[in-house]
Amino acid sequence: MATHSHPASTPPTTAVENDPRWARIVARDKATDGEFWYSVSTTGVYCRPSCPSRTANPRNVTLHDTLEHAKATGFRPCRRCNPDGLSMSAENAALVARACRFIEQCEEEPSLEDIATAVGRSPSHFHRLFKAATGLTPKAYAAAGRARKMREGLESGTSVTEAIYDAGFNSSGRFYEQSTDMLGMTPTEYRAGGTNEEIRFAVGESCLGAILVASSRKGVASILLGDNPDQLVRNLQDRFPRARLIGMNRDYEALIARVVGFVENPGTGLDLPLDIRGTAFQRRVWQALREIPVGERLSYAEIARRIGAPNAVRAVAGACAANRLAVAIPCHRVVRNDGSLSGYAWGVERKRAILDREAAQVT
Repeated sequence: MATHSHPASTPPTTAVENDPRWARIVARDKATDGEFWYSVSTTGVYCRPSCPSRTANPRNVTLHDTLEHAKATGFRPCRRCNPDGLSMSAENAALVARACRFIEQCEEEPSLEDIATAVGRSPSHFHRLFKAATGLTPKAYAAAGRARKMREGLESGTSVTEAIYDAGFNSSGRFYEQSTDMLGMTPTEYRAGGTNEEIRFAVGESCLGAILVASSRKGVASILLGDNPDQLVRNLQDRFPRARLIGMNRDYEALIARVVGFVENPGTGLDLPLDIRGTAFQRRVWQALREIPVGERLSYAEIARRIGAPNAVRAVAGACAANRLAVAIPCHRVVRNDGSLSGYAWGVERKRAILDREAAQVT
């Protein structure tokens, strides 16, 4: 008589496997460290979600909303992931914050070796860690800090020479090599509020309405969106009150055509020289925004974590609001934690339209 074999029945999924947090454990998601913990009955330990140990059988796992609940099991903390201490990402963020304070307190620009020694890491490891957390190299962060000190010195009435040395330059020659890149103009012009600075601009039309592109000698300094072209020009005047605004000819309109083309077709990319003016913190945020791929969205909290300042969510939102280079610095790709759209300097409906266009482009 013929016999028939039957496949073994698949065991039903457990409550833990049906919990969305289980997928985060399987993925060893560092972003969820501190949000919940889990314990494993067969090993008698409790862990953080990113624990690098071999994934446990979900039938032996219990999820815990707080560290206290995990400790209440009577199990011991895992030695590999140290669930009672700071997570690796939090430790790295604290280390980067220490490095930033060290850089800011130095009278002259410190070397990479000096900074790495101050935080107890090797130069190569520290360089990778700092760049991953802030989006800037230690040298670029130090340069942004010197630029801020230079601007503050000139604005306070300090002589140009004093401002140069107070900002950490050990010679005026080194400063003048970088002055145009740093200030967008000469120190004297900066102190006068950009009196002699020339800002060239043109206004065009795009699927998002009117668009204004303005450039300094260094690069594109503003990309503004709106419904009223005249209002965009007034906004530009407010930003550069003492500069000479020069409406440009057909040659310059080729530049605005490139920007409009990028708005219409985000996948083409926008490779333009930019004149980015902001504080060191704002520049860290804006650099992180420029690294978000087309079609992706990140939360303000995730940006804060990426720049090594996980508690600075509101400051990140403020930096996004201060951005005056629409689409070139894609602050539209930052959303609330629940994925909903928050405020946008040029209107939430424009933000939704840009994101929809990018999503369609990626698809």
